[in-house]
Amino acid sequence: MDEETIIYLGFTGMVALLGIFFSGGYGTLSIVAIALCVATIVFIIVMNYADFILFPVFTIILGIKTEAAKNYMIPKNQNCIIKNVNGLYYATGYLTANVYNFVFAAERVEEGEDAKLAAGPDKWERIVMNVKFPFKFHVISYANEIQSYREELEGKRGFLEFQLSKEMQASSPNQLTIDDFQRRINIIQSRIERLSSGERPVGSVMYIESIAVGVSEKAAMDALTTQIDQLQTVFNSMDLSINRVVGRELNILFKFGFKLPTTASELEGLFNVQK
Repeated sequence: MDEETIIYLGFTGMVALLGIFFSGGYGTLSIVAIALCVATIVFIIVMNYADFILFPVFTIILGIKTEAAKNYMIPKNQNCIIKNVNGLYYATGYLTANVYNFVFAAERVEEGEDAKLAAGPDKWERIVMNVKFPFKFHVISYANEIQSYREELEGKRGFLEFQLSKEMQASSPNQLTIDDFQRRINIIQSRIERLSSGERPVGSVMYIESIAVGVSEKAAMDALTTQIDQLQTVFNSMDLSINRVVGRELNILFKFGFKLPTTASELEGLFNVQK
């Protein structure tokens, strides 16, 4: 969570809490005032963590369209960006693309990982051959702060060790689950050891961009949805976690085309929910 979000939540939450504190002066309406303040706090928290679900719901119900930039419009569905050029509509959509199944050689804990890495270029070539329209694959890299990254890894390791201990003490432990927990713990431990040896952690944001053209706004959006569905299908062979981007993150990715963030902290908190 970035500083701006923390400040926003802090001030709005404080206002709601003050409302609860002084609600006694409303007499018989005190219960209503307290309920409204509590609902406000819950709404603020939910909007911060699930705005990609709730915000499109509100815009669809109210029929609200927003402007991403001059001549660029985000429809009420909040799932693409539309531009009208001489009567033709261009719809731009994004997908998150997060590698989750590949393990680097320094972290390898089972046989077959080298074969997966070696097969990567061939899989990529087949994807490009099977997709009949242009698309862009973006990778933005940034250096993580070492201490916070190490603490995050240690927290994950502790949680996995707790789950492993719980599974091993079960009345009928599942050996496959135990092996999976042990594998993930070994990978995290390997990363911690690499940090201890002086290696600097690098994070990344990966996403895919596609543009479709139509004679109407609906035609462009329908064509874009077809393209995104096809990209999700073909990229499954690359062991990528693919999700369509909607809501606030859509506008963030659109702005990446004009200006990249200047600090790692601006990137670290992005796409945690939709990935």
